[in-house]
Amino acid sequence: MEHLPNAVPPMIFKAAVLAGERPGGSDFSRELQLPASVLVDVAGKTSVARVIETLESSQSVKGGLLCGPSEDIYLANPEFRRVLENSAFHWLAPETGPSASALAAIKQLDHFPALVTAADHALLTAEMVDDFCSRARQLEVDVVVGLVPYALVQSAFPESKRTVSRFSNGRYCGSNLFAILTPKGAAAPAFWSQLEAERKRPWRMASKIGAGTLMRYLLGRLSLENAMNSLSEIMGCTVGSVIIENPRAAVDVDSVDDLRLAEKLLLADQGMAVK
Repeated sequence: MEHLPNAVPPMIFKAAVLAGERPGGSDFSRELQLPASVLVDVAGKTSVARVIETLESSQSVKGGLLCGPSEDIYLANPEFRRVLENSAFHWLAPETGPSASALAAIKQLDHFPALVTAADHALLTAEMVDDFCSRARQLEVDVVVGLVPYALVQSAFPESKRTVSRFSNGRYCGSNLFAILTPKGAAAPAFWSQLEAERKRPWRMASKIGAGTLMRYLLGRLSLENAMNSLSEIMGCTVGSVIIENPRAAVDVDSVDDLRLAEKLLLADQGMAVK
């Protein structure tokens, strides 16, 4: 595939939407008997359709790449081509692991700033995207991570299980929103790809992060600001964060419980009762 032309203003984002599937499928996709979990129907639309349509309707993003699923799944399921047919997005084969796929997509896009998100982010809205991109652009860094205060998520969805990062000055959930603002920022997915490659060797992962930083985090003595500074030193690019005050930004649809929650919220938005 040829590089997409940079025919948009430099402060407009292009997006890399990750839609890869583990070999053999995830537990979620197998449970629903789907070839790819992003094909799950969420209140009348597939998750991948919701994400692409959201990005298309935002003011900050003009096109990009759907990275994944694998070519055999992509060709066998016309929903992917239907979703991309009238959009400014194109399909790209995934790499092994989400970070490697993000890096490949960023290199293919060859455009900065770039937004990285996931095709299972079915509750993503154009307002979320535009707010995150706008505030990310104001930071003088290479990479921006979107974080959601855990207190907001816990209050809104008390029964929802979320991964929580615990810093000395607050607890946060991820949002699956990342901004790569400069070419130097590509060092971030490259670094995380190295960590993913060592996931079965935790001692090597720890050595890449740094024993001191890891210990301070485990002891609850690492602040969010210090974590961003440490990551900046480790990865060789400056890292910042944007706090997203919308609990829905922390919900991706990768389990049956998350699917039920997402459908409940979306149907309520539409004034419909959940069956």
